[in-house]
Amino acid sequence: MFLLQQHLKDLLDYKAEVYNTPLFIENDPISIPHRFTRKQDIEIMGFFAAMLAWGQRKTIIAKCSDLINRFGNEPYEFILHHSSEDLKGLLGFKHRTFNDTDLFYFVHFLHQHYSHHESLEQAFAGDAGFLDMENSLIRFEKSFFDDPDAPIRTRKHIATPARQSACKRLNMFLRWMVRSDNRGVDFGIWKKINSSALICPIDVHVERTARHFGLLARKQIDWKAAMELTRNLRLLDPRDPVKYDFALFGLSIEKELYGL
Repeated sequence: MFLLQQHLKDLLDYKAEVYNTPLFIENDPISIPHRFTRKQDIEIMGFFAAMLAWGQRKTIIAKCSDLINRFGNEPYEFILHHSSEDLKGLLGFKHRTFNDTDLFYFVHFLHQHYSHHESLEQAFAGDAGFLDMENSLIRFEKSFFDDPDAPIRTRKHIATPARQSACKRLNMFLRWMVRSDNRGVDFGIWKKINSSALICPIDVHVERTARHFGLLARKQIDWKAAMELTRNLRLLDPRDPVKYDFALFGLSIEKELYGL
């Protein structure tokens, strides 16, 4: 390993340790699934927290808390056993461009899925087994909208590499579910996907730090950019490249780098 690359690895390894702690949880959307202990509740509210994760973190957490209340504080039970009357309690929910039409369809998909599968992991791992993240995300988006009544407007809320999206929110959700390091932040409750296959989510903070360190050169933030960044992170740690999400995000938030 080149000397400069070793220095970068040492810095990012250290910063990943600094930021990958339970102290990170309180002010981050990952605090939403951390309110639960049952696997399915964690999956469901983790999925919603990730899909609604744009804008200020305080607002995201508040909107997800509202959603938990509308689910009667039991997301899995609501998803599986809700009545038509229960669904009326979802009317009026809105976060930016995500509204109650989108929410109704999300609930419909999750109901259909959990009626046949024990875990949401199956929707990403697939019946034939996990191949790679690109194929997994493309397959998930297709299966999510495999319903002739799926609202066209809802499609913008589930990204796919097939449209060259960086899939930031889905990659973040998958990091939460897959990574297992006993640090108390990521859950590691999915076992059919290896941490080495994860793709680093790119938000404005991760992008800024990644460019500063020369880990990302592509100007457009799309699927190719997500792959480029992850390839470079795998040079530092091929088994767990996405742990550096903590370091890249944290360094930007704390403004510890000159020029950021």
